[in-house]
Amino acid sequence: MLAGASLVYACLARDEGTFEKQYSDDGGPPGAIEAGPSIDDAKSELPPVDPHGVQGVDPPHGPWSGGQLALVRGNGFSSSVRVWFGATEVSQADLVPIDAKRVQVVVPAGSAGSVDVRVQNGNDASTARSIVGGYTYDDFFLEPSAGPTSGGTRVTLKGSGTNWSDGTEVLIDLAPCTDVSIVGKTEMTCTTPPAPPGAKLVRVTTPDAVGVDVLDGFTYGNSDNGYRGGLSGQPLGGKLRVLALDAYSGDPIPGAFVIAGDNLESALVKKTDVAGVVDFNDPTLTKQRSVTVAKKCFQPITFVDVPVDTVTAYLDPVLSPACAEDGDPPPTGGSGSLSGSISGELLWPKTKEFERAGWTNVPLPKGPNETHVAYVLPLASSAAQTFQLPGSFAAITPDAGGTIGFAYAQSASTGNKTLYALAGIEDRSLSPPKFIAYAMGIVKGVPSTPGANTSNVYIEMDIPLDQALKVQSGGPTPTPKGPDRVLVASAVAMGELGYLLFPNSEKSAFLPGSPSFSFVGLPPLSAALTGSQYVVAARAVTGKGEATPESVATRIQTNTTSTTLSVTNFVEIPVLTTPKNNSTWNGKDLAFSFVPGGADVDLSVITIASSGGLVNWTIAAPKGKSDIMLPDLKALDPAAALPAGPLTLAVSLANIVGFDYGSLRYRELADRGWNAYATDIFFSHW
Repeated sequence: MLAGASLVYACLARDEGTFEKQYSDDGGPPGAIEAGPSIDDAKSELPPVDPHGVQGVDPPHGPWSGGQLALVRGNGFSSSVRVWFGATEVSQADLVPIDAKRVQVVVPAGSAGSVDVRVQNGNDASTARSIVGGYTYDDFFLEPSAGPTSGGTRVTLKGSGTNWSDGTEVLIDLAPCTDVSIVGKTEMTCTTPPAPPGAKLVRVTTPDAVGVDVLDGFTYGNSDNGYRGGLSGQPLGGKLRVLALDAYSGDPIPGAFVIAGDNLESALVKKTDVAGVVDFNDPTLTKQRSVTVAKKCFQPITFVDVPVDTVTAYLDPVLSPACAEDGDPPPTGGSGSLSGSISGELLWPKTKEFERAGWTNVPLPKGPNETHVAYVLPLASSAAQTFQLPGSFAAITPDAGGTIGFAYAQSASTGNKTLYALAGIEDRSLSPPKFIAYAMGIVKGVPSTPGANTSNVYIEMDIPLDQALKVQSGGPTPTPKGPDRVLVASAVAMGELGYLLFPNSEKSAFLPGSPSFSFVGLPPLSAALTGSQYVVAARAVTGKGEATPESVATRIQTNTTSTTLSVTNFVEIPVLTTPKNNSTWNGKDLAFSFVPGGADVDLSVITIASSGGLVNWTIAAPKGKSDIMLPDLKALDPAAALPAGPLTLAVSLANIVGFDYGSLRYRELADRGWNAYATDIFFSHW
């Protein structure tokens, strides 16, 4: 009797990821345990064994907004297990029972402070167990929660029950987060300092010297999420601060010209100090003022009609041997060591509790070259992207290893990630290979840390791809150059996280006209996809090469496939009027036009490329600004201006939902930050 009781207790006490045979304890196989005369005394000393329990949550803390993936550990869990954080029960769509000791959950939202974590099997109250203060909701979180090691990410701190005011300080990895702006008692913004890769402590100290720490509050990695730099601060009113930073290293750029004004003769002009900063104090700085930052061997940028008092400009270095005299040209690309990885298993609906199940929701292969295959994918940044079939090395097959599922491993950039998996039938004997997906799964809130692997992340493959969406598309007003055809793609938008793309989800037709399309193989927007939206991205392009002029439109339809979706919100094609195409540019004047109608234009971005694209001048202009005057950089310093010769001018008009020019971020200078846009390319010289 002693041997059996000891073995049961040892098995319950052990916190392992897989079930063990009873002899897999430190005492060896059953034969190694001897029962002697003292059996009754030893038995009376054994602690009572509770068949149910909850031991802890990993990680034990997270943002009060919820959304973080966590593993609840204990014993006696069944496949009907339920979990509560405080009074809030985790949705069944956000809960994956792994085995009798583990259940994966997406933490629900809460309020700052510790809460009890309760676990119960189904409606059986006798199995309910709690751990007091088992999870702590942090007092605040940062959005975004990750950024480049060079710093410069403009982050928003969102608090719960906080009392922030002027004088509140923010430290990240014990270095000041600069340019703190208090929005309210529970919200403020600041710009991250540079730091080595990894998850860092964030400390907020109020003027009364009360400090609050959040461990792992911000993660530095090698990917630029686009939230750094841009416009911020209070309305322009006599003071203007401009920071010039190296886009690759994040280091300050001393000696850069900063021109506050669009006419060099009347503009305010200064050079940045050793910290890369210029401060203007002038009563004429009211309402709005264009700001240009330029320096030899860096690519200039202009923000037209800036309405706020802070500009953070990241200048790309000119990667030319001619700049080596001022130091070696900076290295490009990132370090692989700064990437993270995520691994786990794909789980199929089970016929027996906690046992590995087959691919029951995927049809059997028929042809001799057809195989079962699954892929784990990151979210796309745009609904207009085309689904790209991963290489065969990334395939997960029924022969993959795993304990209760099928093992996968996925590289990941820094931050909290959402992954999705598609399973279906593939034939790689065809060119291009054919892949038809029949089932999918999704997991949210997975932390990815540079140089580390996040393991034991489970994805339930329980979402059928059985929905169909009908679409009718229009197009922009064609110019003499085009566009002449439309490409329409379907996707699913996961809020601000990104997009789910699917194979065979792009179709095409010629313009003009209003072609109709039908897309099959989409998921229902329920369970784990509740709150997501079907998205259709239509690209009006020119020629077989899908060249410019082009216009990209998106239209979101919530939660239904019962009606035909009409896509009409195309941005009209821009036409550059100054300089005229193939004419000489004076280096100062730009103007463009577009026909009335179409989606609103919230931001215009013009990129002037010289030296075959080696040097680019980026100009960002707010809504309603189509005639632009630029300072004459050649007259100021020829070395800071574009090199003479042929020029390529790309004019883009962007529609951005909820856009505020006074809060412009660098991600909004490119199409990844646009909801709809139109682009055309023109040529000039000087």
